[in-house]
Amino acid sequence: MSDSPSNPEPHRRRPRYKGRNPRHFHEKYKEHAPERYPEDVAKVLEAGKTPAGTHRPIMVAEIVQVLAPQPGETAVDCTLGYGGHARELLAAVQPGGRLVAVDADPIELPKTEARLRQLGFPAESLIVRRMNFAGIAKLLAEEAPGRADVLLADLGLSSMQIDDPTRGFSVKYDGPLDMRMNPARGLSVAGLLSRIDAKKLSQLLKENADEPLAEPLAIEILIAHEQRELATTQELAEVIREAAARLTRQDSDTIDDTVRRVFQALRIEVNDEFGALDTLLRQLPECLRPGGRVAILSFHSGEDRRVKRAFKQGLQAGLYERIADECLRASPEEQRLNPRSSPAKLRYAIRAS
Repeated sequence: MSDSPSNPEPHRRRPRYKGRNPRHFHEKYKEHAPERYPEDVAKVLEAGKTPAGTHRPIMVAEIVQVLAPQPGETAVDCTLGYGGHARELLAAVQPGGRLVAVDADPIELPKTEARLRQLGFPAESLIVRRMNFAGIAKLLAEEAPGRADVLLADLGLSSMQIDDPTRGFSVKYDGPLDMRMNPARGLSVAGLLSRIDAKKLSQLLKENADEPLAEPLAIEILIAHEQRELATTQELAEVIREAAARLTRQDSDTIDDTVRRVFQALRIEVNDEFGALDTLLRQLPECLRPGGRVAILSFHSGEDRRVKRAFKQGLQAGLYERIADECLRASPEEQRLNPRSSPAKLRYAIRAS
């Protein structure tokens, strides 16, 4: 008798996308497997785009230069993401060094850890934890032990988060109205809209995104949500577009900017991004050894203001011996090859000896 099953499962071909080119995130199977389709991925990169499911680390050379990681040192990556910066830091502190890497995203973190461990570095040289970087001081006390020589925080969203419609981060794709870094914790944007009042929503649109139409937009959004319970990104985007068109004489591009600002403000709120950053900035001096270096990459004026103020206050208090006089920006060439690097601002500080 044969041991094979009597009713073997039939072979199923991969669903093909319509037309010549893939349009949707999950159709871009070649971009999700760069090791199998390097030529296809190269074409995407040459076009100034980011392959689906991946992320292009921003200002890598500048970050390595200001942090100057050395063999044997302890480095920290507060926002592991796709692992592009982490890979460079981990390599630079070998032999004998360690990288402590954290990220709040339970979906992407295991994938990134697996990629880093496949690079062949000693297992003990990489410590990965799923957590918000607001708790980094406690983790360092437990794992380092003590303090770090090098610390990086890239505050931007990763491309694989932005481009995945199921995460609900982007206005470009229809997806659930979520925007949480950790979908298993806290309120989604839809949940927030069910609980917040117009005054509070207006306030967070001003504080988180400098939105000039904050008050009337807050009212319009909550009226629409009460009437039909907004559940997707496109539903919310359409409400914002219609309201902005009635309230102003803006053109379509300017209205799209309004949509992006509202999405940004809501994402910052549901993830408490400013609160986590404020906590990190307060902890930084105790996280760094004398002479330790910190670099923070921000993409939003509210983030950059906080970093600039904290570094300046730390310098005046004698906690830092040097800080960046001006923020560093991505080179014109990098901005051309990766447009998502254009708003990036890099600031650094050196702990007093």
